[in-house]
Amino acid sequence: MEKQPRLLCSVLSVQLRPYEVILNCAILAWKETQTTKKHTGRGIYGAVKAGLPVGFLYTGSHCVPMCEIISVQEKDDEPPSENTGKWQKVPQSPVDSCQHAFTVSYVERTRQHCWQCSEVTFHCPELALCLLWVQTIREQLALLTNRPKQLLVYINPYGGKQRGKQIYDHKVAPIFSQASISTDVIVTERPNHARDHLKTEADLMKYDGVVCVGGDGMFSEIVHGLVSRTQRDEGVDENSMKDTLVPCKLRIGIIPAGSTDCICYATVGSNDPVTSALHIVVGDSQSMDVCSVHDNDTFLRYSVSLLGYGFYGDVLTDSERKRWLGPARYDISGVKTFLSHRYYEGTVSFLPAEGNSGTPRDKFQCRSGCNICRGPSSDKLVSKDENNLPDAERKDDWTVIRGKFLAINAASMSCACPRSPKGLSPAAHLADGTADLILVRKCSRLDFLRHLLRHTNKDDQFDHSFVEVYRVRQFHFTPRYQDCDSEVDLRESGVGSKRFLSQICREHRACGCIQAQSNWNCDGEILPHSAIQVRVHCQLITLFARGIEEQSVFEDPYALCAI
Repeated sequence: MEKQPRLLCSVLSVQLRPYEVILNCAILAWKETQTTKKHTGRGIYGAVKAGLPVGFLYTGSHCVPMCEIISVQEKDDEPPSENTGKWQKVPQSPVDSCQHAFTVSYVERTRQHCWQCSEVTFHCPELALCLLWVQTIREQLALLTNRPKQLLVYINPYGGKQRGKQIYDHKVAPIFSQASISTDVIVTERPNHARDHLKTEADLMKYDGVVCVGGDGMFSEIVHGLVSRTQRDEGVDENSMKDTLVPCKLRIGIIPAGSTDCICYATVGSNDPVTSALHIVVGDSQSMDVCSVHDNDTFLRYSVSLLGYGFYGDVLTDSERKRWLGPARYDISGVKTFLSHRYYEGTVSFLPAEGNSGTPRDKFQCRSGCNICRGPSSDKLVSKDENNLPDAERKDDWTVIRGKFLAINAASMSCACPRSPKGLSPAAHLADGTADLILVRKCSRLDFLRHLLRHTNKDDQFDHSFVEVYRVRQFHFTPRYQDCDSEVDLRESGVGSKRFLSQICREHRACGCIQAQSNWNCDGEILPHSAIQVRVHCQLITLFARGIEEQSVFEDPYALCAI
């Protein structure tokens, strides 16, 4: 990478210590003129964004990418200190007695994948030099055209622990204000308030992005409203699976304030509101796939994370009857559904992904700057080619599987969360135009428990004979009927087991005699349809995010990118 020409270079004071400060169009770096050889890990990320290999710093060396500077402000002159009768330090050099100063606010990485807003104040010997630094930094920030200036914010005051408005007012709004971002804030008053407002009333031309403060359900509302509005404006029929949907122009920001915050965790690496706010401020962009779900020629919903039939559908259906328990309802319903051990018979047909999509069992996880997601949108090429092929030839490319399944899951992303750090499909990609289809066939309770427990550790959760996983671009599911293992249990355990399982499964009193179907869990919302058709739309939306950053070992950035 070419060395960037210096814009400014001065000796300024930081906390009464002289520093050599350098600014170019890529980085702001400052280094204490007298340093020790003690290594430190602070401020080590700057040279990465300047395109340089970086690592441990010497004490007193700092480097910040220009794109991660939040703001610069001229600091008011401090009033002379009063004579308190205590000993005061006598300035030893002109640098120590500087009265003119400016403060730079920037992104600093703290614990794993979390960011915070830090500040450094530089004292200048002359007012003209101070103003020159402030003006030059602001001119460089103005060149960052990817940063939002006007945002539409929706706050869900009821999601999670009902702290959405408090989180925004205390943690997010001050950061937006510091970055000179104007906001129009709407506090939602009912379910689908944000979706309906985006679809019909919102003047989207005046905004650079839409931000939701809430959980995964709130994010789903924003996606539905924004995608539907885009298709309507472009004249695309959402009910037709053959039509290629038009990507949304506005980026979406997520401020996590829900129960699980799966979307935020899988795209940023944490569910910290400040980290997400800073990703919005610096104008990061991360494309994401979206699945459209149809019932024949009727559009049902969009999905961005998980479509689950069987186990996860039953857990969600049962938990909705226990909303008064709060987040604990998922644990209780999960145990109940596991003990019921219902399986469902049906037919799954899918169009396998081809090309540079990898496999669900490879070790290449989707990270910031993922080569697979940055490649050409093979989904769009496939879609165009399919429309020109005869029906018989298209059907030959499909795979059909029939059987009895405990769970059928389609993951458009890893679905990682604090409880499941690797997620349902650790190698799933955010923007490659595919989903990972996971089929869990009928097995014993013990085997199914082993499979579920692997979601919480580092073992391969697909390494079971009853688990199959495929990377697909489309899939269909047609149910046949529902059954339960209780018939086998009754023959083995007698009447006592029958009474016990009947109490667990009150909705199916004869647990195994009634033919029934499960519901689909669509991103945490119940989809009361069993037979569905799903298509993955590549990079349909864009988030204010950059993907999960790799944790690396760095070299000295100041020596490499400044001196």
